[in-house]
Amino acid sequence: MNEIPARLPAGTVLQGRYRIVRELGTGGMGAVYEAIDQRLDTTVALKETFSTDDRLRRQFGQEARLLAQLHHPCLPRVTDYFREAGRAFLVMQFISGPDLAEILARQRGPFPPPQVMAWADQLLDALVYLHERERQIIHRDIKPHNLKVMPSGRIVLLDFGLAKTRGADQSTTNSSISIFGYTRRYSPPEQIRDLGTTPQSDIYALGATLYHLLTGVKPPDSMERLAAVANSESDPLKPSSDFNSAVAPELSALLTKAMSLPEKERFKSANEFREALKSAGRRNLPAPVAAVERTVPSNVTPWRKSDSKIDPFDSYSILKPEPEVFNLPHSSRRPWLLAVVVAAALVMLVSAYPSRVVDSVTGILDSPRANPPLTDATVLHQNRSSAGNSSGWRSGTGVPNINHASDTRALKQTPEHEPQHKEETEKRRATQIPAAPATRPAEVKPPAFSISPE
Repeated sequence: MNEIPARLPAGTVLQGRYRIVRELGTGGMGAVYEAIDQRLDTTVALKETFSTDDRLRRQFGQEARLLAQLHHPCLPRVTDYFREAGRAFLVMQFISGPDLAEILARQRGPFPPPQVMAWADQLLDALVYLHERERQIIHRDIKPHNLKVMPSGRIVLLDFGLAKTRGADQSTTNSSISIFGYTRRYSPPEQIRDLGTTPQSDIYALGATLYHLLTGVKPPDSMERLAAVANSESDPLKPSSDFNSAVAPELSALLTKAMSLPEKERFKSANEFREALKSAGRRNLPAPVAAVERTVPSNVTPWRKSDSKIDPFDSYSILKPEPEVFNLPHSSRRPWLLAVVVAAALVMLVSAYPSRVVDSVTGILDSPRANPPLTDATVLHQNRSSAGNSSGWRSGTGVPNINHASDTRALKQTPEHEPQHKEETEKRRATQIPAAPATRPAEVKPPAFSISPE
């Protein structure tokens, strides 16, 4: 096989599968290319290492196996690893577009704080995933150069070349696998001095990165800061709010804590750092409604959507607070909707069958009185049918008539409006449209009887 040149020209095919399109970037340790996976017809990124040192080659292979086991939206996916013509290549997900360092250099200014905080939340979620794995992973090279934003707005952390792993049962960094390396202005002093790194080292690097994104100014070198403090001079690290007035003092203090020179003064974990940033972001929300109203002339009625609530985190779902933080619960409209449906059904029923509905309602209203139970009221009806026996004595016997007492008790219990209600019912029936003949059976009244002894 022919030896591959120092720089792979466009059209070079590796493994009979990956065709080089262009070079994306190069450095002292390797290069990255855009390529086409001709087997799957997809765009991929090929990362190559220039080192011929066996230890560095093993580290490169470890990076491939490490990334192949990771599944997080903010981390690139690795699909293949191979060697060809004495070189090692890593095949990974292709993330198009410039990195944040390039964007900072072009725009010469900071990013909006809500946008940076959304990226910070995504990155801290990725660090929680890496740091809390059974085999802990420390990235050790977080900086704007290794951050890219996908078209969806999600940020991706690249380049695990300096990453190291440590088993859950290993309490010291001496037994972990890593190589020496750092980036000035973003690396903590313990990493630069090769004293070992911990998750707090990633917290420092992320804090320095956020500082740069929020201010547009590179953070001072940690060794310069350490030397200044050792000489009883002021720390060269200035609060980020001094460079960007849009950065709240509380947020500036959190970044200063993340970039503390002693490890023990930083956040204890990525999760603690994440929760602190989210709380600060919610407490420092602007109040835009009053500002908008002041810009509207007094003689103009502004159009404003009713009950609208402005959420500055709408574009960044990761950092968006829970709904109950800003919005009051809305009352349910289901009972009103049910009532409207029932009312509409009743109107349609009355329109289709007017006579039947009226007869049914009338029958329901009259049924308690048309067929009363056999109580004292029934006795009253029966006693009225006994003509001429109003003296209260049974004729020809000299025995008091029991029906007279029952009749008196029934009169007291009968409603006074009973005759009037019957007359109104008869009038209402007379005005109704006659129903079809023989559709209703004739009302059958019970025969008269008496409870008096025979």
